[in-house]
Amino acid sequence: MVRLIDESNNQVGIIDTREALAKAREVGLDLVEVAPTSDPPVCRVMDYGKWQYEQKRKVREAHKAQKKDQRHAGTLKEIRLRPETDKHDLDIKLRHAHEFLEKGHKVQFTMFFRGRQMLHRDHGYAMLEQITQSLEDLAKVERPARMAGKRMTLLLVPR
Repeated sequence: MVRLIDESNNQVGIIDTREALAKAREVGLDLVEVAPTSDPPVCRVMDYGKWQYEQKRKVREAHKAQKKDQRHAGTLKEIRLRPETDKHDLDIKLRHAHEFLEKGHKVQFTMFFRGRQMLHRDHGYAMLEQITQSLEDLAKVERPARMAGKRMTLLLVPR
């Protein structure tokens, strides 16, 4: 015995399982158990393949919308440097940072140190301070320059 709901969402009532299966075959659809724990179990006449397809589609659409929101939420852009980065290269990297900040993205400058460069961390701090000053009209410092292992990071957010 099952409680049957037909293809147009009307409650048929409590009928025998074989009879419910016959009604589903009659209309060319599937008999799907929707609430197995209730007493009696609830079954629905529906196209199960179509239902599965629609569920997958909903998940896919939700995922697309989530990615679209992430793109416009101001993602984190990283710009990598070294202590010996040349003035011209630094100007180009600053131009990129300027564009990112104008688009509303956060910008993280990461400076990598190798070997003996670790002795001259003050050059790194000076370079990151120079970057902060040149971008202060567009950005504010969210996390000031600090060392973590062999890298120094600075995080800027748009004003």
